[in-house]
Amino acid sequence: MPMLVSDAHPARRRSLPRRMLVLAGVGVVAFVLASGVLVLALRWLNPSSTWLMLRDPPQTAAPRRWLPLSQISPQLIRAVIAAEDSKFLSHCGFDWEQIRAAWQANQRGKRLRGASTISQQTAKNLCLWPKRSWIRKGLEAYFTLLLEVCWPKQRIMEVYLNIIEMGPGIYGAHQAAQYHFGCAAHGLSAPQAAMQAAVLPDPKRRNPKRPGAYTLRYQQSILHKMSQRAIKWP
Repeated sequence: MPMLVSDAHPARRRSLPRRMLVLAGVGVVAFVLASGVLVLALRWLNPSSTWLMLRDPPQTAAPRRWLPLSQISPQLIRAVIAAEDSKFLSHCGFDWEQIRAAWQANQRGKRLRGASTISQQTAKNLCLWPKRSWIRKGLEAYFTLLLEVCWPKQRIMEVYLNIIEMGPGIYGAHQAAQYHFGCAAHGLSAPQAAMQAAVLPDPKRRNPKRPGAYTLRYQQSILHKMSQRAIKWP
């Protein structure tokens, strides 16, 4: 009898990795299904908040309000495309040319540059946490693909312009237009839209009300790109 008990132990040890693999597989399938359902639902449902919004309390009396794309100035749409992602309408979530250029620049020891598309930024701000890690980057790529498969470009842009940080504690086109320019989001002029887009890379430090020399030059560069026919919006 002792020998039989002793012989059973190796079998139990061998079955443990199999159980772990099964559980891991079930977990992966459950995550894929849940995330797919969530992203598909958000094609029609407007998210009330994000991780960043919960972390940063409002810094202004201007309210956060969800705006449909039809109530946001086309100038702002064209400005963020010019500033953040000129190939937004043609790529499938990733700008491989910019990714390659960023990698080569970083390898040469130059100042770190990003290559995130509007789709990637939307996925990151909507679905993930703020802290950077390789796990988050992998999940960002996964959710970016989900958005591109499940949403039209117009929906990606609408969500982006309603959740992106546009100043310290200021999120979305409505709150930013009210706070920075004292107007509705649909009334932003081309210079105002370009200035708002110019602060997106560093919204906590750049201020549209008191722009520095670099931000002013960047605004002019965005305006120049907006005047080109390459920057279009349907």
